[in-house]
Amino acid sequence: MKIKKSELERVAVKKEQYPNEDKVEIAFAGRSNVGKSSFINAMLRRKNLARTSSTPGKTRTINFYNVNDKFRLVDLPGYGYARVSKTEKEKWAGIINEYLETRENLIEAILLVDIRHEPTDLDKQMYEYILDLGFSGIVIATKKDKIKKSQENKQVDAIAKKLEMPSKDNIITFSSEKKDMVDEMWYIFNDMIKFHKESE
Repeated sequence: MKIKKSELERVAVKKEQYPNEDKVEIAFAGRSNVGKSSFINAMLRRKNLARTSSTPGKTRTINFYNVNDKFRLVDLPGYGYARVSKTEKEKWAGIINEYLETRENLIEAILLVDIRHEPTDLDKQMYEYILDLGFSGIVIATKKDKIKKSQENKQVDAIAKKLEMPSKDNIITFSSEKKDMVDEMWYIFNDMIKFHKESE
């Protein structure tokens, strides 16, 4: 995909602040510091459009990125950061749930996990939640440049097992540093958007 325009269109914490439902949206969920912002930057071929941080828990809002005035990529708040209060964690969960359950123009929600580690119980809960909402259950395993190529299959197996996925085919390994799967991801996203428009 040729990116002619990409911009942070809106930052929101509640429904009234969301942009109009005039463009389809693909949303990304994952625990704090899994690399959602880096993934979005890589996909949009921008360095700092989505703000990244080495400190987990920095994304506490829903960030809507307008792409070519045709669709949006949506960065959801990270979950599972230990050094925040229970009240704060519940607030973040509420922000995520309200968006996923009420957004009419949301066509896909994708879970991101860190390929280096077995998914957490919270990741498993989020994955099951995404499936329950009717989404396809695609998982992006980030930071594959941090492991040896020989370890990749073993780590993918561990992710599939923990999440109880029926097939490993739904796991896509990705490196925001190397950007080697960017074109493939755009093929997948374009197919999603095309399928949605044809089924309307």
